[in-house]
Amino acid sequence: MATTIHDLPEAILTNIIALINDVRCRNAASLVNRKWSSIERQTRTQLTLRGNIRDLLYNLPNCFINVTNLDISLLSPWGVSLSSSTSYAASSDFDEAALLLCHRLRRAFPWVTSLTVYSRSPSSMAVMTSSFPYLSHIKLVRWHQRPQMIVEGSDFMNLLGTCNRLESIDVSCFYCWTEDIPPALEANPQSGRNLVRLNLLNFAFSEGFKSDQIITITGFCPNLRDFRVGCMFDSRYLGFVGDEALLGIPANCKHLRVLHLVDISSMEREFDEEGFSSEDAGFSMQGLFGFFCGLREIEELVLDVGKNVRGSWVALEALGSKCPNLRVLELGCFHEICKAIESHLDGIALCHRLESLSIKNSADLTDSRLIEIGRGCSMLRKFEVIECSNITMRGLRTLVSLLWKTLVEVKVSGCRNINASASLQAMEPISSRIRRLSFDCIWDGDNEHENGGALALQSSTFDLDDGEIEENRMGKRCRASLNGGSSYMNGSSNGYTVRSWERLEFLSLSIGVGELLAPLAVVGLANCPNLMEIHIKVEGDCRERPKPSQASFGIDSLARYPKLSKMKLDCGDTIGYALTAPSGHMDLSLWERWFLNDVRNLSLNELDYWPPQDREVNQRSLSLPAVALISKCYSLRKLFIHGTTHEHFMMFFIEIPNLRDVQLRGDYYPAPENDMSTEMRVDSCCRFECRLNARHIPD
Repeated sequence: MATTIHDLPEAILTNIIALINDVRCRNAASLVNRKWSSIERQTRTQLTLRGNIRDLLYNLPNCFINVTNLDISLLSPWGVSLSSSTSYAASSDFDEAALLLCHRLRRAFPWVTSLTVYSRSPSSMAVMTSSFPYLSHIKLVRWHQRPQMIVEGSDFMNLLGTCNRLESIDVSCFYCWTEDIPPALEANPQSGRNLVRLNLLNFAFSEGFKSDQIITITGFCPNLRDFRVGCMFDSRYLGFVGDEALLGIPANCKHLRVLHLVDISSMEREFDEEGFSSEDAGFSMQGLFGFFCGLREIEELVLDVGKNVRGSWVALEALGSKCPNLRVLELGCFHEICKAIESHLDGIALCHRLESLSIKNSADLTDSRLIEIGRGCSMLRKFEVIECSNITMRGLRTLVSLLWKTLVEVKVSGCRNINASASLQAMEPISSRIRRLSFDCIWDGDNEHENGGALALQSSTFDLDDGEIEENRMGKRCRASLNGGSSYMNGSSNGYTVRSWERLEFLSLSIGVGELLAPLAVVGLANCPNLMEIHIKVEGDCRERPKPSQASFGIDSLARYPKLSKMKLDCGDTIGYALTAPSGHMDLSLWERWFLNDVRNLSLNELDYWPPQDREVNQRSLSLPAVALISKCYSLRKLFIHGTTHEHFMMFFIEIPNLRDVQLRGDYYPAPENDMSTEMRVDSCCRFECRLNARHIPD
């Protein structure tokens, strides 16, 4: 008799199944036989519960007893307590039901240490957290507005007071006030000393944390190793983050390994034509130098200031010498990050051990400085350049060529002199190695058509000629790197290079409204055999665009990618007319028809969709044409709509035979206060969920 995997000892089989991370693979393993099902249930440590909160009382799974990481933030209606549910008519039933729910959660998941929960009020948070005595990490979610009448810090008082083992708090998706954090830490000093990770980087804040608040928070949490916070660097406002706060963070938290300081308002900041902001940062170079010198154990640093930091190369040299463990660095609005004088390396190029580097809004970043970074930071696996207007394809391609042995992830966004064609042309030396690629899809149609509709270059023409190589003082080293990079391209009989993006798994595009997706194949992305996920962000004002002459956005052109199974189509920043449009213009429902037309030709398993919006009437709703088109995508298993819709529209999705999970996410600030999670009433949402779950769905 042949030996099979079933003959393995149970201990070895348990270890094998425990190493499976993919949820669907684990589900498939549990269907083999009773033995495998039992082992899979015993070894599962992560679980996300979806469905309606009323079902928890009688339909809570109790076979995942060893789960340590539990996510209950997606239960619908979002964050509604049992007292608001129509399942309980009498208020006296609520207390009993809430206690029963806590008891069932404690019995079903006794060893939970990490919890993600949607909390509408301090009372609902207290109910949930009291169910898990061993809790060490919690992520709070709330898109709805903070209750106005509660006392400052109430959301966190019970949390810090009852969870004595808490080491990590994440409020990056929690709508609250900056004033809520310090009072809670002050009232529970021991809990603050226990904290190792604290994530306060929330872009929903109207303004970032002030200098005194940051010093207070770090003072109460001296053992932090991971600290992420949204700041206010604008020196025109009281409490801006300056030298005092920069020097106070490493002084209070001496063992920081991950630090993110991001100007919350930087996303809305305007820059002049040269790329400089209107104001300079409120800290000095001496303060920045001392700040870097205090981060001895730092491994990941994000410093997105949103204001000009001029002449930063001297301080960045200290970062390279004083922080030997630094591997990830992201800089925003830092100018003169290196000088690129002759062959001498300086500034950021001395951070030799970097594996990930992101440069944002650096006004004087030039090709020569890019080349110096490529020479100095030779271990980079990830490189991002965002809103840097002075670099060109030539400099980016040279950097990529220098790093062709290590670079696997690249993002190019908002660079004025680099369009989509130039971005892909710059990636040619690593086209067979790169795994993740993100770029702004700014088409230069005239040039593309003049060149025969492709970016293929003649094999005799590469990036720099010999004179330019000598001018940049790169010599034989640069030539060897370029030749090494070009060896990854296959030549064709017509004298042009044919690129194959063999390992590309993720592609992210940013495209203006009214543009087409069809040129993707034309500019060189026709051959991506392993592309599995694509993100498409469409932004712009539809009201300024005439009716497109083409019938569709061109989304069916993505059918050329055989493994594409997950798509994120974000039209949230597309603005138009919600209801009526003047003559000659389309309203949002017709634009949605244009975006989603032919989506049924794709074999997608998962779709994330943000509908376009009309900001004047605060409407982000899924239209009837969009629902009808999405419902024809029969391969879908997961569908996430980031907006609202109506019950009779949702019933279209019942026609999708394999659809298992549908979520209407109001994850934009603020979520509608009067509808819990959708335009539909709670009862309507429950009826749709019952219809969806009543079907037999093959696994």
